[in-house]
Amino acid sequence: MRKLTKNQKSVAEKVELGKAYTLDEASKLVKEITTTKFDASIDIDVRLGVDPRKANQMVRGVVTLPNGTGKVTRVLCLCTPDQEAAAKEAGADYVGLDEYIDKIKGGWTEVDVIITMPSCMGKVGPLGRVLGPRGLMPNPKSGTVTMDVAKAVKDVKSGKIDFKVDKAGIIHTSIGKTSMTPEQIFGNAKEFISTVVKLKPAAAKGTYIKSIFISSTMSKGIKIDPKSAE
Repeated sequence: MRKLTKNQKSVAEKVELGKAYTLDEASKLVKEITTTKFDASIDIDVRLGVDPRKANQMVRGVVTLPNGTGKVTRVLCLCTPDQEAAAKEAGADYVGLDEYIDKIKGGWTEVDVIITMPSCMGKVGPLGRVLGPRGLMPNPKSGTVTMDVAKAVKDVKSGKIDFKVDKAGIIHTSIGKTSMTPEQIFGNAKEFISTVVKLKPAAAKGTYIKSIFISSTMSKGIKIDPKSAE
């Protein structure tokens, strides 16, 4: 049997196998068991009692984390010339249209979020093959296709994220960084879980929130008691 390192032994002693922690406890513990030398991401996994194959049980939404994401989000705004100044003032890192569409066609995708306008989708739509697999394709449901691009940019920069359940019925997303305080991690997790609860499909029967786990990059997952997050 492989021997545990000093850090692994320390983590094993702090996380009780099979125990469901309160959200408050988990928000503190996830920092304590993180041993990476870099500012690791805080991830949350919520298993839902839904069948994602059915359209009326798909769970998808957006949430603005009260304490931000803890990371710098690079935003590209593909808009008409009359909206460029507003997008730049709102904090967009890249602003334009045709020149960036050509760059993307050439393989450039060095951004985290792309925001555009309905009138520009005729040009943006064909980029789906490049942007889709990378999760960068603008979508009205996530608020990234909008007439008010300035507001959309501000929202993303302030901590707005979008999420959706995968084929296995799990929502996985990052809600912060380990450099955040336990209170900030708790606040972000609480807001995210509350949003997921509000999105419960009417067609979903039985237990909706089946399990919640929180972890940091390369750390063990900490099981959370769903009731403590309500």
